[in-house]
Amino acid sequence: MPGAVARQRPAPPPNIVVIVLDDVGFSDLGAFGGEIRTPAIDQLARDGLRYNRFDSKSVCSPTRAALLTGRNPQTVRMADLPAAKVDPADLTRDRGELPQNAQTIAQVLQRAGYRTYGLGKWHLAPEDEDGSPGRNGSWPLQRGFDSFYGFFLGWTDQYRPSLIEGNRTIPTPTTPGYHFSVDITDRAIAAMTPEPDRAAKPKFIYLAYGAGHSPIQVPRSYIDAYRGVYEKGWDALRSERLAQMKRIGIVPPNTMLAPRSPSDRRWDDLTAIEKTVFARFMATYAGFITHTDEQIGRLVAHLKATGQYDNTMIVLLSDNGGASEAGQKGFFEKLYRPNTLTPEQMLARLDELGSGKTQAEYPRPWAMTSVTPFRRYKVWPYLGGVRTPLVVTWPRLIRDAGEIRRQYVDTVDLAPTLAEVAGARFPRSLNGVAEIPVAGKSILPTLRSANAPSARTVQYFELRGNRAITRGKWRAVAVHQPGTDFAKDRWQLFDTEADFAEANDIADRHPGKVEELKKLWWSEAHKYSTPPLAEMPERFRSRERFDDSPDRQAIPPLTGN
Repeated sequence: MPGAVARQRPAPPPNIVVIVLDDVGFSDLGAFGGEIRTPAIDQLARDGLRYNRFDSKSVCSPTRAALLTGRNPQTVRMADLPAAKVDPADLTRDRGELPQNAQTIAQVLQRAGYRTYGLGKWHLAPEDEDGSPGRNGSWPLQRGFDSFYGFFLGWTDQYRPSLIEGNRTIPTPTTPGYHFSVDITDRAIAAMTPEPDRAAKPKFIYLAYGAGHSPIQVPRSYIDAYRGVYEKGWDALRSERLAQMKRIGIVPPNTMLAPRSPSDRRWDDLTAIEKTVFARFMATYAGFITHTDEQIGRLVAHLKATGQYDNTMIVLLSDNGGASEAGQKGFFEKLYRPNTLTPEQMLARLDELGSGKTQAEYPRPWAMTSVTPFRRYKVWPYLGGVRTPLVVTWPRLIRDAGEIRRQYVDTVDLAPTLAEVAGARFPRSLNGVAEIPVAGKSILPTLRSANAPSARTVQYFELRGNRAITRGKWRAVAVHQPGTDFAKDRWQLFDTEADFAEANDIADRHPGKVEELKKLWWSEAHKYSTPPLAEMPERFRSRERFDDSPDRQAIPPLTGN
């Protein structure tokens, strides 16, 4: 019709790629101030946005539950790791099985017309589910994925992985030179290859690498590339990282290093042999991250070559801070077993680090470097355990490429964001059954504007009896000694606007604010958790003492319970 304004065709919904790194701390990536070489991730940061106030749940399964459901992990009964075997009578936060009326983002996107692919680590199903009918309700295909290829538990050997595909276990690969990170990236590239004979549908890829979770395994050339980098030690590297973080604006100029954990050894106190061995541990971890970055680069190059990059939203995060499990000596031969080797014995076998002959994890003080400038590390309630890098790239939408976003974001906010981006929403009920309400709030406005308000100002945290609450600039933290009276837990207070790293506890100066935040914590806990607070389940009581023990030590069983 002459003079009529042509109606614009709506833009197609974007592809969505969520990349989850494991045990990678806030400062490890180059784009966040680390010396580890991550050129592909750094380019994503230049093409998109970095968030410097993004909080995880401090350990893998609760973070992944929050990421995929948009609910607090306590609400979806994944307050800690999945159950070894579900107790049908247990309807508490510690059941260890996601409820069926908590739809995942994969289910939401699947109903919205997306093809959904899961690759990598799952760790959201009870350990006794074997994939067979009636024993697979928490497996990925029952939670919204059209296909899944990866591993079921918390970790696997990168050269000889224990794998599942769909609803079945499959044999361990035997191809010479095999590496799991390469394998799942190849499959992600295949999934993102246009298929002319099929109707065009947007795609959702959940790409959960094993890296940098132990075992730290990577070809030797990647380790050798860091020769000479880590010999200066964890204390010096922590200071160097902070200086670089200030230079690039990831942290405010007045940021101070939080106090080091008093039980972690100082680098200057190590013997010459220990320094050589422990530097090689960190070089292996760094090489593992660089190798993973290389795989991400291959996927991004494919998206660009096929014309899909501009309308693909890529979200990259880590599930918690640096890993603290290995104590002062690290794990060498096997994970989660005391390292009985002397430094001299490890030195004699140093070339085995990163190979299929070892299942190693770096010594705990390196985790303090990983989470610079924060205190503590994975599973603790401080920001060292909780705060991780977040990169979001979507060239079609983001106009402030390369900028740092300072709005507060919690893991629960990501799933509602992805749903909104796809033009979908989490249902309030499904098939006549009410859904558990979503706690997260979309951060899409922050992708468009640096001036958009934070989607949330309040977020509570609880893991293994340890607590934290954030309201605006204030953050209060209580560390709990298992078996003691929760009412006697000492609360610390931090002003994260003036003290980004939680370096200075100011609870004594603001007792009224502490009491206010304690009451807020209880209010939020009653809203999201049943029960609101309890001792950690017995099966986790050998994991961490939450004191200044230099290594893991089993906690005595509770009496009278």
